[in-house]
Amino acid sequence: MTTPTSIEPTRREVPALTPPRPMIMPEVAERTLASGLRVMVVRRAAVPLVELRLRIPTVGEPALLAANELLAETVLSGTAARSNTEIAATLQAVGGDLGSSIDADRLVFSGNCLASGLPRLLEVLGDVLTGAAYPDREVGLERDRLVDSIQVALTQPSTVARRALLRRLYGAHPYGVELPEPAAVLAVQPDILRARHTASVVPQGAVLVLVGDIEPEQALDVVEQALQDWNTPGRAGAMPSAPAWSVGPWQVTHRPEAVQSSIRLAMPAVNRAHSDYPALQLANLIFGGYFSSRLVENIREDKGYTYSPHSSLSHSVASSVLIVDVDVATDVTAPALHEINYELGRMATTTPKPEELEDVRQYAIGTMALSVATQGGLASWITMLVGQGLTVDWLAEHAKRLAVTSMEEVQAAAARYLAPAGAVTVILGDADQVSESVGRLHPVEIETNPA
Repeated sequence: MTTPTSIEPTRREVPALTPPRPMIMPEVAERTLASGLRVMVVRRAAVPLVELRLRIPTVGEPALLAANELLAETVLSGTAARSNTEIAATLQAVGGDLGSSIDADRLVFSGNCLASGLPRLLEVLGDVLTGAAYPDREVGLERDRLVDSIQVALTQPSTVARRALLRRLYGAHPYGVELPEPAAVLAVQPDILRARHTASVVPQGAVLVLVGDIEPEQALDVVEQALQDWNTPGRAGAMPSAPAWSVGPWQVTHRPEAVQSSIRLAMPAVNRAHSDYPALQLANLIFGGYFSSRLVENIREDKGYTYSPHSSLSHSVASSVLIVDVDVATDVTAPALHEINYELGRMATTTPKPEELEDVRQYAIGTMALSVATQGGLASWITMLVGQGLTVDWLAEHAKRLAVTSMEEVQAAAARYLAPAGAVTVILGDADQVSESVGRLHPVEIETNPA
């Protein structure tokens, strides 16, 4: 019998990364309609599809939260001319889809279809914008479904921890609450939704973005024809300024008998228009913004405290914030907090290694290029940038700024924004088990009856 011969695998040297290619942005055709609706069209003919995004500004006052959430869930449930089934059939006939979502800053309609079906998609959208009926039966079904989903969400530690953090940061500001209470949703009737639609679903200040295999000027004409009846008067008010934060004690939100602690830290950040933003983005990536970050290496790879620690930059119209999300076993809550603050302190007081900076620079430029490579990704980026008062040119300009941001600029941004002394800290966990050990690191206050 012949003994099999083992074959050593051929080892090949991994080639070095090439310099990022310049990001070239396509031309945007633009027109503002008589109603005040701003329309932006980009031709991208990679596939015979069109992506649609309609952003309508809102100011999500806490008292209107339940009605706004239910409006977004039911706005496509039927019109004076079409039932929800007929809407779905019309969209399906052109390979299309249309959905809606809402937050404190905006109501967004997102859709797509075959390029040849754009007039039909816009016809349905126009029908919804001008004639959404909010039928009693459909509203009742969606109201019950929304209540069920909220109740399920409120059993999840990630949801409860985020609610506690937002409440601590923003208080009574519209950003302070993302989920309505189930009882408030149950109180919303169809006539309330119809009134909210008339008051808030208005074209003044809204932007419609189309990206796909279309001729821009022709598409602008089609939009103007399809949405000519959407001329509801009014405009969303200005979002109030976010309140100043008070760092204060670390807050332990009591969750009896919890086997894990959900740790959340928040630090003030800057928006995408700020000159510090490229350096802050790179500093955040080095700290905890991707899988090869210092935070992952420390408390996942070295200590084994958690599976997926992460930090991210989040932007709203009136606030930008850096948030750290870490979930750990109850018995390592204090050690994990110590390591998180150690890594923040290290970022704020020492200069990153050259190879760290180059790695995150390549990552930031590359992931942004990938995110705008598709029709849907580009449509979403344009919609988001316009909502924050920026132009499409920001994408290419930001890539250039990332490419030349220096080590000194990254370290200065880390010192300014990542110092642990400026972090608001919330821990969701069993206060009886963690408060004493956490209190040895920093003064704590216990929240026993979270709202």
